[in-house]
Amino acid sequence: MAEVRKYHITVSARTTYVPEQSDEADNRYVFSYTITIENTGQVAAQLISRHWLISDAHDKVQEVRGLGVVGEQPLLKPGQSFEYTSGTAIATPVGAMKGTYQMVAEDGTQFEAEIPEFILAVPRVLH
Repeated sequence: MAEVRKYHITVSARTTYVPEQSDEADNRYVFSYTITIENTGQVAAQLISRHWLISDAHDKVQEVRGLGVVGEQPLLKPGQSFEYTSGTAIATPVGAMKGTYQMVAEDGTQFEAEIPEFILAVPRVLH
């Protein structure tokens, strides 16, 4: 049986290329991403801040830090999830994002929730 962790957040992502906001002639590729954050632990926890590393195919990395996500700092009870959509622009047709959410459990414990790396890719660029 799998170990149940007291503090555990599961993060998943879906991405979409946004051609109408992109300008390929100017090396601007815009992607939207929808993130689902689920509290798979045993203690309620609040998302306080985020830290993103966004890289393009030239290994240029944008580092983004800020409070909350889309203006919110959701409190997730065990089993609850929160979904939001945001976007980013990179200079190549393919890139990647990863990062962490800084969380505080209702008992005061601070921990980080890993955002697993996901790929940003213009359709038909990767096979």
